[in-house]
Amino acid sequence: VVSNSPVGTQFPFSGIDDRENWPIIFYNRTCQCQGNFMGYNCGECRFGYTGPNCTIRRTVIRKEIFRMSTAEKDKFIAYLNLAKRTISPDYVLSTGTYEQMNNGSNPMFTDINVYDLFVWLHYYASRDAFLEDGSVWANIDFAHEAPGFLPWHRFFLLLWEREIQKVTGDENFTI
Repeated sequence: VVSNSPVGTQFPFSGIDDRENWPIIFYNRTCQCQGNFMGYNCGECRFGYTGPNCTIRRTVIRKEIFRMSTAEKDKFIAYLNLAKRTISPDYVLSTGTYEQMNNGSNPMFTDINVYDLFVWLHYYASRDAFLEDGSVWANIDFAHEAPGFLPWHRFFLLLWEREIQKVTGDENFTI
Protein backbone atom coordinates (compact mmCIF):
# COMPACT_ATOMS: atom_id res chain seq x y z
CA VAL A 1 0.00 0.00 0.00
CA VAL A 2 1.39 3.35 -1.01
CA SER A 3 1.57 6.06 1.65
CA ASN A 4 -0.93 8.92 1.58
CA SER A 5 1.55 11.22 3.30
CA PRO A 6 1.86 14.66 1.72
CA VAL A 7 4.84 15.31 -0.51
CA GLY A 8 7.67 17.14 1.28
CA THR A 9 8.20 20.87 0.89
CA GLN A 10 11.21 20.25 -1.37
CA PHE A 11 8.70 19.30 -4.11
CA PRO A 12 6.10 22.10 -4.24
CA PHE A 13 3.96 20.43 -6.91
CA SER A 14 1.43 17.63 -6.75
CA GLY A 15 0.10 15.18 -9.27
CA ILE A 16 2.42 16.13 -12.13
CA ASP A 17 5.29 13.64 -11.97
CA ASP A 18 4.81 9.88 -12.29
CA ARG A 19 7.58 9.31 -9.71
CA GLU A 20 5.40 10.88 -6.99
CA ASN A 21 3.18 7.81 -6.81
CA TRP A 22 5.47 5.10 -8.06
CA PRO A 23 4.49 2.38 -8.83
CA ILE A 24 0.72 2.93 -8.74
CA ILE A 25 0.91 5.42 -11.60
CA PHE A 26 1.61 2.37 -13.81
CA TYR A 27 0.29 -0.60 -11.82
CA ASN A 28 -2.85 -0.99 -9.77
CA ARG A 29 -1.79 -4.31 -8.27
CA THR A 30 1.34 -6.38 -7.81
CA CYS A 31 2.34 -9.71 -6.35
CA GLN A 32 4.28 -10.23 -3.15
CA CYS A 33 7.05 -12.80 -3.25
CA GLN A 34 7.19 -15.46 -0.52
CA GLY A 35 10.24 -16.82 1.29
CA ASN A 36 13.56 -15.80 -0.24
CA PHE A 37 12.18 -15.22 -3.72
CA MET A 38 12.21 -11.84 -5.46
CA GLY A 39 12.01 -10.25 -8.91
CA TYR A 40 9.22 -8.92 -11.08
CA ASN A 41 7.80 -12.46 -11.32
CA CYS A 42 9.12 -13.86 -8.00
CA GLY A 43 11.30 -16.22 -10.04
CA GLU A 44 14.69 -15.27 -8.62
CA CYS A 45 16.40 -15.68 -5.29
CA ARG A 46 16.71 -12.68 -2.98
CA PHE A 47 20.14 -11.14 -2.88
CA GLY A 48 22.40 -13.36 -0.76
CA TYR A 49 20.53 -16.62 -1.47
CA THR A 50 20.80 -19.37 -4.08
CA GLY A 51 19.53 -22.87 -4.80
CA PRO A 52 16.30 -24.25 -6.30
CA ASN A 53 14.26 -23.05 -3.31
CA CYS A 54 16.44 -20.01 -2.51
CA THR A 55 17.34 -21.45 0.87
CA ILE A 56 21.12 -21.65 0.57
CA ARG A 57 22.91 -18.60 1.98
CA ARG A 58 25.45 -17.24 -0.47
CA THR A 59 28.33 -14.94 0.41
CA VAL A 60 30.16 -13.01 -2.27
CA ILE A 61 33.27 -10.90 -1.96
CA ARG A 62 33.26 -7.55 -3.74
CA LYS A 63 36.75 -6.45 -4.60
CA GLU A 64 37.74 -2.79 -4.69
CA ILE A 65 38.49 -1.97 -8.32
CA PHE A 66 41.98 -0.64 -7.57
CA ARG A 67 42.88 -4.03 -6.04
CA MET A 68 41.77 -6.06 -9.06
CA SER A 69 44.30 -7.82 -11.22
CA THR A 70 44.59 -6.88 -14.88
CA ALA A 71 42.72 -10.08 -15.82
CA GLU A 72 39.90 -9.22 -13.38
CA LYS A 73 39.63 -5.70 -14.78
CA ASP A 74 39.60 -7.05 -18.35
CA LYS A 75 36.79 -9.45 -17.43
CA PHE A 76 34.84 -6.63 -15.80
CA ILE A 77 35.11 -4.48 -18.95
CA ALA A 78 34.26 -7.45 -21.19
CA TYR A 79 31.11 -8.14 -19.14
CA LEU A 80 30.03 -4.50 -19.35
CA ASN A 81 30.58 -4.57 -23.12
CA LEU A 82 28.56 -7.78 -23.39
CA ALA A 83 25.75 -6.11 -21.43
CA LYS A 84 25.83 -3.27 -23.99
CA ARG A 85 25.26 -5.79 -26.81
CA THR A 86 22.62 -7.92 -25.07
CA ILE A 87 18.92 -7.06 -25.29
CA SER A 88 17.20 -7.50 -21.94
CA PRO A 89 14.88 -10.52 -22.05
CA ASP A 90 12.78 -9.13 -19.18
CA TYR A 91 12.50 -5.35 -19.56
CA VAL A 92 11.42 -2.82 -22.18
CA LEU A 93 11.20 0.97 -22.13
CA SER A 94 8.17 3.11 -22.65
CA THR A 95 8.55 5.43 -25.64
CA GLY A 96 5.54 7.54 -24.80
CA THR A 97 3.53 8.89 -21.91
CA TYR A 98 0.45 7.15 -20.60
CA GLU A 99 -1.61 9.87 -22.28
CA GLN A 100 0.22 9.37 -25.60
CA MET A 101 -0.55 5.66 -25.30
CA ASN A 102 -4.23 6.54 -25.17
CA ASN A 103 -4.53 5.39 -21.56
CA GLY A 104 -2.72 2.18 -22.37
CA SER A 105 -4.75 1.13 -25.42
CA ASN A 106 -1.90 2.03 -27.81
CA PRO A 107 1.24 0.51 -26.21
CA MET A 108 4.49 2.29 -27.04
CA PHE A 109 7.56 0.30 -25.95
CA THR A 110 11.02 -0.55 -27.26
CA ASP A 111 13.66 -3.13 -26.42
CA ILE A 112 16.73 -2.04 -24.50
CA ASN A 113 20.11 -3.58 -23.84
CA VAL A 114 21.00 -4.55 -20.28
CA TYR A 115 23.62 -1.82 -19.84
CA ASP A 116 21.41 1.00 -21.13
CA LEU A 117 18.54 -0.23 -18.95
CA PHE A 118 20.56 0.77 -15.92
CA VAL A 119 21.66 4.04 -17.50
CA TRP A 120 17.96 4.78 -18.05
CA LEU A 121 16.91 3.72 -14.52
CA HIS A 122 19.45 6.08 -12.99
CA TYR A 123 18.42 8.90 -15.32
CA TYR A 124 14.72 8.33 -14.61
CA ALA A 125 15.21 8.58 -10.86
CA SER A 126 17.27 11.76 -11.07
CA ARG A 127 15.80 13.61 -14.05
CA ASP A 128 14.06 16.97 -13.84
CA ALA A 129 10.31 17.12 -13.26
CA PHE A 130 8.26 18.05 -16.31
CA LEU A 131 5.48 20.45 -15.33
CA GLU A 132 1.97 20.64 -16.75
CA ASP A 133 2.56 23.91 -18.60
CA GLY A 134 5.50 22.39 -20.50
CA SER A 135 8.15 23.96 -18.32
CA VAL A 136 10.78 22.02 -16.41
CA TRP A 137 11.53 22.13 -12.69
CA ALA A 138 15.23 21.32 -12.38
CA ASN A 139 15.46 21.67 -8.60
CA ILE A 140 14.66 18.04 -7.77
CA ASP A 141 16.65 14.84 -7.93
CA PHE A 142 14.82 11.92 -6.37
CA ALA A 143 17.89 9.65 -6.53
CA HIS A 144 20.43 12.00 -4.97
CA GLU A 145 18.68 14.68 -2.92
CA ALA A 146 16.46 12.53 -0.78
CA PRO A 147 16.68 10.21 2.22
CA GLY A 148 16.60 7.19 -0.09
CA PHE A 149 20.03 7.94 -1.61
CA LEU A 150 21.94 5.07 0.00
CA PRO A 151 19.29 2.32 -0.11
CA TRP A 152 18.24 3.26 -3.66
CA HIS A 153 21.82 3.07 -4.96
CA ARG A 154 22.50 -0.16 -3.04
CA PHE A 155 19.49 -1.83 -4.63
CA PHE A 156 20.39 -0.34 -8.02
CA LEU A 157 23.91 -1.83 -7.91
CA LEU A 158 22.69 -5.21 -6.63
CA LEU A 159 20.12 -5.40 -9.42
CA TRP A 160 22.69 -4.34 -12.04
CA GLU A 161 25.08 -6.98 -10.70
CA ARG A 162 22.33 -9.62 -10.93
CA GLU A 163 21.44 -8.73 -14.52
CA ILE A 164 25.09 -8.96 -15.60
CA GLN A 165 25.37 -12.32 -13.82
CA LYS A 166 22.39 -13.54 -15.87
CA VAL A 167 23.85 -12.20 -19.15
CA THR A 168 27.26 -13.75 -18.56
CA GLY A 169 26.23 -16.90 -16.70
CA ASP A 170 28.86 -15.96 -14.09
CA GLU A 171 27.19 -16.14 -10.66
CA ASN A 172 30.42 -14.96 -9.03
CA PHE A 173 30.49 -11.61 -10.84
CA THR A 174 30.27 -8.66 -8.44
CA ILE A 175 30.28 -4.88 -8.71
